[in-house]
This record gives sequence, structure tokens and C-alpha cells, in this order.
Amino acid sequence: MSKYKPSLLILAAGSSSRFGSSKQVASIGNEGETIMDYSIYDAVRAGFGKVVFVIREAFLEDFKSAIEAKWKGIVDLVYVFQELDSYAIKCDTERTKPWGTGHALLCAKGVIDTPFCVINADDFYGYHSFQLIHDFLVNPWNQNESVLVGYEIESTLSENGGVSRGICEYDEGYLIRIEERLGIEYSASKKVIVSKENDVEITIPAGSIVSMNFWGFHPAIFEITQQLFDDFIESNPGLTKEFYLPSIVQSMIHSEGHKVKVI
Repeated sequence: MSKYKPSLLILAAGSSSRFGSSKQVASIGNEGETIMDYSIYDAVRAGFGKVVFVIREAFLEDFKSAIEAKWKGIVDLVYVFQELDSYAIKCDTERTKPWGTGHALLCAKGVIDTPFCVINADDFYGYHSFQLIHDFLVNPWNQNESVLVGYEIESTLSENGGVSRGICEYDEGYLIRIEERLGIEYSASKKVIVSKENDVEITIPAGSIVSMNFWGFHPAIFEITQQLFDDFIESNPGLTKEFYLPSIVQSMIHSEGHKVKVI
């Protein structure tokens, strides 16, 4: 038996500019539940022992109000802040938006020392997914292997417009690459799934496996991420480019012989 419980890292520092308020703590359930509450509930049932929230410092009181009355004393709660200068070797003073999901991951460096999984705050994953990734994380494994829980694309589409998804290419159960596609939805005939980018439609095969940003990692990833983020800052000093979590994984696969199991 494992002597540790995995941690759950929730990426919740998005600005929610299109939503109009902090969507991460918006109530959607009959008892005021947020989407995060469903994820935490499923993770605790599956055996996770700590929840780490990556947020903007300005959101702290909103998060505590929404989370602590429900979960304090049931699972360990930790808050870390994603700000422009968090773990950055330099910072463009004119930039206002966060550096992206890869940077959000890095902001948990120092508070997670066990294998852990990463999720988005505003996506629903389901209990079975937490069971699967928990069982992977508590088995003996080495720091050169990670895991991705993938979903059939049809299960991830929205009735309210196009979505962005990482289309996974894998072989014998291991990830080869992820290609980000924007504006994914059913065609007008509802028979074909397409990605609409720059007024061009790209057909995506039915049954394709996509990433919903549900990853499992060894804590050794933090040092790798720090180096990659330093390199990113040095080469991309602009105001809009972002450091994405899938790009970290892609770099590890290609440069470090890392393996990513696709469940």
C-alpha cells in the first residue's frame, strides 16, 4: 500500500473576463455547489488528501468564502497565487494577463511533494476519471512517466458554441503529441465534427481522444517546468504569448525521453 495520498492541483487563476465575474466560484448546484465542489468531492472519494488552488491573490477571499465552509477539516486546503512575477526571472511591466497554464502549474512548486493530478477549475470530469488517475498515482512509478486522462471528443462538445481541445495522437497507449484545435463543434448537418480556425473548417474524426487538461505528474516536473519557463520568458517577452501545460509535456516527450500514459 502507498504511504501517501496524492494531491489535487486546481488551476483557477483565469480572469473570467468573458464570463463577467469569477466563474470558478459561481454556484451551479441546488445547494450552491460550484463545479470545483464536484471535482473535490470526487477526488476525496477516490483517495486524494490535499487540494491546492492556483488563484489570483485578489480572488482569495471569494475562494475562502466559497470553499472553506464545505471542505475545511475534510481535506487539506492550500492556496497559491499566480501573479506575473511568480517564479519569473523577469517580467514585462506592460503585460496584464497571466502567463498561462504551464506557469500556473509552476506556482505550486514548494507546496506539493507527492504525485499529483492537475485539473481546470471550470471543467467537470466525473468520479471514474479520478479513480483511474488516483490508482495510477499511488502505484510504484518513476519520475519519467506521467499520465493523461483523455475523453472521446463527442463527450466534450458544447451546445453553446465552439470549444478548444487538445487532439491527442498516441500509440500503444502512450502519447506522441497534442495538437490544439479551436472552435470545435458539430457542422451544420450535425454529422461531422469540425474545427473552425481563421474561417477554415478542419474535419476531426469521430471518436478522437482529446485532452481536458487532466494530468498526473511526479513532483519532479516542477524543476523541469522552471527551466522551460525561464527559457520561454527569455525568448517570448511579448504581451500576449502564454506558457501552456501541454507544451511542457510535449517538450519532455521529445527532449527527455519522458513517457505519458493515455487512459
